[in-house]
Amino acid sequence: MLPGLGAANLFDWDEINFAEIAREMVVSGNYLQPQMRFLPFWEKPPLFFWLQAGAMHVAGINELAARLPNAICGIITLPLLYRIGSRLYDTSFGWLWALMYLGSLLPGLYFQSGIIDPVFNLFIFLSFWFFINYVWKRDVSMDFQLRRHPLWYLLLAGFFAGCAVLTKGPAALVILCLAFFVYWVWKRFRMYISVPHFLFFLAVTASVSGVWYGLETLLHGPWFMEQFITYNIRLLSTEDAGHGGFPGYHLVVVLLGCFPASVFFIKGWWHRQFDKRYQADLFRWMLLLFWTVLILFSLVQSKIIHYSSMTYYPLTYVAALVVWSMHKHRQSTPGIIVWSVRVLAILLGLAMIALPVIGRNPEWIRDDMADVFAKANLLADAGWTGLEVLVGIALIAVTWWGTAALRKGQALQGATILLLGCALVFKTAMVTMVPKVEAYTQRAAIDFFREKSQEDAYIAAIGYKTYADAYYGALQPDNKPRLEDYSDKEQKSNWESWLMHGDIDKIAYFVTRIDRTTELEELEDVSLLYSKNGFL
Repeated sequence: MLPGLGAANLFDWDEINFAEIAREMVVSGNYLQPQMRFLPFWEKPPLFFWLQAGAMHVAGINELAARLPNAICGIITLPLLYRIGSRLYDTSFGWLWALMYLGSLLPGLYFQSGIIDPVFNLFIFLSFWFFINYVWKRDVSMDFQLRRHPLWYLLLAGFFAGCAVLTKGPAALVILCLAFFVYWVWKRFRMYISVPHFLFFLAVTASVSGVWYGLETLLHGPWFMEQFITYNIRLLSTEDAGHGGFPGYHLVVVLLGCFPASVFFIKGWWHRQFDKRYQADLFRWMLLLFWTVLILFSLVQSKIIHYSSMTYYPLTYVAALVVWSMHKHRQSTPGIIVWSVRVLAILLGLAMIALPVIGRNPEWIRDDMADVFAKANLLADAGWTGLEVLVGIALIAVTWWGTAALRKGQALQGATILLLGCALVFKTAMVTMVPKVEAYTQRAAIDFFREKSQEDAYIAAIGYKTYADAYYGALQPDNKPRLEDYSDKEQKSNWESWLMHGDIDKIAYFVTRIDRTTELEELEDVSLLYSKNGFL
């Protein structure tokens, strides 16, 4: 998890956005109220930013620190899945579940990112797991060894639900309560939890999350909370986050992004062989959680790739169950699964091979591109050596090797080769290929922000949305925007207008895109320093 965390710059928007909030906590000493550009930021609660700020105190304000909380989250998650899986079935199943998570494309890579979701999802999963423990403890027909009183497990479920709410907001409680409701419907409306106990769960959740929500309201009034609630409602009902998509967006993202586990997961929908009643019950819980999350975020208007990442836990669980069942019964893997994995690996591997080839020969596609910004991006010297094609070749090779063993009936050995191989390939791609891709998309602007970060000057990006000017420009409180709400378009426009046309008290540096220069070109007292890879 840890090697290579700082290999690439942080990416707009989310990685830089969250790291900047944590940086501003460190700089200002204000850890209670999240800030962006040293103005109140009411889109997210603070728990994840506290973790990042803590990492920055230890490792410095850099990419490593920004991504460290998720790496630690991965170090916790994988042994946790192994432990739970071993209790449910045996150590082979625990091993397979942890490997399915680590060796799948997006689940493993998210542990090396600086986004909120891995920590958020872990808290939801822990709440979900302990809630199920509570249900099983009260049901004498469930022969699962649980030593504590049922309310102890419900207390833990509420605690981790509260942590999830404190990490990303009320979406955590919506996901959990929807899953509980669907299970209640499946039970034909039989009460598997009493009303007082459910209220106890909600009370614990509210107590944990309310420590911050209540204190924030007490110290700064209701404005922050009102904006936070309004934003979350707007996020559900509009494309406010800047990303729309078709209704099946998340299904496609999950099935492709969770390669190779998703191929086994599809077969697992029809799994019906269980030795214990609690095994069958957890299988239902997992499918309910998967479809609850998938349908919920398919209905939400904002379509962002990591919104559906909570599905990774049930998906990898079911996928591991399929392989474990084949291992237990010494069955060979069906040809349809083997060839589905191979075909997807070949397609992904060819894409990985094509990337450095085109990177070394950008003129093959650049001259035919209509987008002037994208065309200029390809002028960047990303530093491709050509050896990066070995990453794609390695993916195809380990997939072929692992699936060959699966086809021979060596399920555990084949899955281990496949998943460990994929994990190593994806990690190598993160270290060797992602930084080169980043060179095209944003590095020219980031290098400029870094260059000017030591000057007492205003630094602003005009004509496009970015948080890099604040983070890599090392914005200080004295140079923050002189307004109350940076998300208010009118206030932001007035601030930018003052920087460009007003009587400013210090030098101002502007960065824009090559296709959005009209307004700056009209200013007589603004001079062009240089143009690089699509940025001015």
